[in-house]
Amino acid sequence: MSTRRPPLTPPAPLVRGESAHALAATPALIGDSPERTAPDTPSPDKGRAGEGFQRRFLPYAQALTALARANRRNPTPAEALLWRRVLRHRQFAHYKFHRQKPIGHYIVDFYCAELGLVVEVDGDSHAAQAEYDAARTRFLAGQGLRVLRYRNGDVLQNLSGVFDDLTRHLQRETD
Repeated sequence: MSTRRPPLTPPAPLVRGESAHALAATPALIGDSPERTAPDTPSPDKGRAGEGFQRRFLPYAQALTALARANRRNPTPAEALLWRRVLRHRQFAHYKFHRQKPIGHYIVDFYCAELGLVVEVDGDSHAAQAEYDAARTRFLAGQGLRVLRYRNGDVLQNLSGVFDDLTRHLQRETD
């Protein structure tokens, strides 16, 4: 028996003068707007063995655990905004996302095991480290994960566009 996930609505737009720092301390705002919703996706079947969502172990360097915790305590403004307004508490189509998850010798910004999805929020420094990011993406793809990257500016200035892109990605994956 599978159940349908309730529709998802986009985060509320920023109010003029509202900053990402202020949003980091505010609870997420999810409305019941009927105009834009994420696709209804069935939850995994929890029936017989071998069916539905299978949790799998992803290798990681244990030395990164303390750094990942520190990163969770001190997110960038863009990471805090995306977490609070879109990904936290299963807000995005009821999928569970983890922040600052160690995978291999890397720490990814956001990770959803059910979708096999990594969401990265790239700051200005990433322009200078394209080779490093490419190697990181190859490693993650080798683990069977898909990587979506967004620039800090896109998250801070166009959160609804990031939401729409995540929704399109989810629709492609679940169709």
